[in-house]
Amino acid sequence: MAEVKFTEEDIKLLNELSEKYQTLQTAFGQIRVQRILLNQQQISIDEAEVKMEADYIDNQQKEREVVKQLNEKYGPGSLDPQTGVFTPDEMPVEEIVEEAK
Repeated sequence: MAEVKFTEEDIKLLNELSEKYQTLQTAFGQIRVQRILLNQQQISIDEAEVKMEADYIDNQQKEREVVKQLNEKYGPGSLDPQTGVFTPDEMPVEEIVEEAK
């Protein structure tokens, strides 16, 4: 068989195809790295969410304890957090009668 030499245009087309494959492979690699980083961020967010949920539950428990302590100390009523003024609930008539005895 006789040797065939490609034309400059054919070689240029083959080189362009090769370069395009290299560009695509690099882009695929970059996408994979981005997925890895996003996965790491998702894990970090999930861990932070679990911690915040536990902190929220702890804070709810502390709130219940504080409300109980304040009710024992001041009785039932309402507090205006902006002024710090506590307004006791009115006693039902039955309690007033019991206290008077």
